[in-house]
Amino acid sequence: MNTPLRRVGLAMLAMMALLLANATYIQVVDADDYRDDPRNQRVLLEEYSRERGQIISQDGKILAHSKKTGGRYEFQRRYPNGEMYAPVTGYYSLRYGSGGLEHAENEVLAGNDPRLLVRRLSDMFTGRDPRGGHVRLTIDPKVQEAAYEAMKERGHRGAVVALRPDTGEILAMVSLPSYDPNQLASHDGRKQERAWFRWNCDPDGDKGCKEHNNPMRNRAIQEFYPPGSTFKLVTTAAALENGATKDTRVESAASVILPGTRTPLANFGGAPCPGSTLQDALAHSCNTAFAKLAGQLGADKLRETAKNFGIGMDDLEIPMSVTPSGLGELGSEAELYQAGIGQRDVRLTPLQDAMLSATIANHGMAMRPHLVKELLAPALSVLEPVEPEELTGEPALSRHNAEVLRDMMIKSEQNTLGAGPYSHLKIASKTGTAEHGANPKQTPPHAWYTAFAPYDDPKVAVAVIVESGGKHGDLAATGGALASEIGRLTMKAALEEGQ
Repeated sequence: MNTPLRRVGLAMLAMMALLLANATYIQVVDADDYRDDPRNQRVLLEEYSRERGQIISQDGKILAHSKKTGGRYEFQRRYPNGEMYAPVTGYYSLRYGSGGLEHAENEVLAGNDPRLLVRRLSDMFTGRDPRGGHVRLTIDPKVQEAAYEAMKERGHRGAVVALRPDTGEILAMVSLPSYDPNQLASHDGRKQERAWFRWNCDPDGDKGCKEHNNPMRNRAIQEFYPPGSTFKLVTTAAALENGATKDTRVESAASVILPGTRTPLANFGGAPCPGSTLQDALAHSCNTAFAKLAGQLGADKLRETAKNFGIGMDDLEIPMSVTPSGLGELGSEAELYQAGIGQRDVRLTPLQDAMLSATIANHGMAMRPHLVKELLAPALSVLEPVEPEELTGEPALSRHNAEVLRDMMIKSEQNTLGAGPYSHLKIASKTGTAEHGANPKQTPPHAWYTAFAPYDDPKVAVAVIVESGGKHGDLAATGGALASEIGRLTMKAALEEGQ
């Protein structure tokens, strides 16, 4: 063979090798990317030719299901009471993919979970229409509805979370403003696009974007806020775990100076604390007492207790990912003073704030919060139940100290404002009024309420946040005035349901 032919042969061999390598790369290495590409119409047609599984509440109420269309895309997702449950279900869209539980449990709902392999093989051989599995939630519809209606009727932005203290089951998860996932499930591309733009546009950057409140952001788990005085539960727990009692003497002055500064930190209203014990300080939410208490405890002890409540956990999933709560740097004594009252850089999600009360109600042990009760096969047999699980394995405070703190929260509830006679619910609570923004004294505060009931046999714990002074942006807003009644109505629904 002469040299030119040899060169041609080698070039052809090299091109064939490159062709095989490229085909292998596309079909093996890049296969998932091509399959998941939203422009891949074959994948979309296959997905929408299969009946997606249902998302149902703990009592069987359908929160999401698929309906036959008779069109090119054979099934369309439907969400009864879409806005009320949107923070829970999320959305399933031709153009924008999926979010919330639709995304977190997609493998089961789409029928692709390995545990459904036998069912898929059976469908293939019998010719039966393929179907996805179902997801049963811990959500209690009566509790969800009570929390949602209480917030919406008052025109508030914010969130409500209700938990079962002994299991971590999420009974309600409300976020307002909300959105209607049915509009994203539409097979009309223009309708999807209009809805997406309306709910996701940037008011500072998008021409024609009107007032925008991020309705697709789940405030219960994706947003964190300064918790204000609700964080005093953590400071109190840390003090009790380090030798304090309810009768320990604490600062009662109207104001104190932040260490190393000339800045005063004052009680609400600028008045001295009505008492001088730790119990008095929590009952009347005295800032000066908890600021100095945090300084005396130090950063390490405060962090240790906070950690066992779940604060700082960066891998919490319910199964949607939860934004981590945190205390900030705590690099100086002045920062510690401010952190002790839930200000400075302390940030909690509403879910984490509910976990404060739930942990105290559960004798000091935090349970891992979860939204899924069980995964079901298409024929409703159980694929996997979800068992209660301790959050860290370490109690945030001892059983005895949890009982002491419970009794202190009962005193706090007795001093809490808010409409309605709810003493029959036997509530233990703590309110919070949290400053925020670049000019906090001129910015309406966030109003908080965290509680559990009944205090002698806890069945439900809640947290409520009403953002920025509520509907009217009240600079004098408080947790007792704005958030407490919503929390009480939510607990009332949970306790009536349980009877």
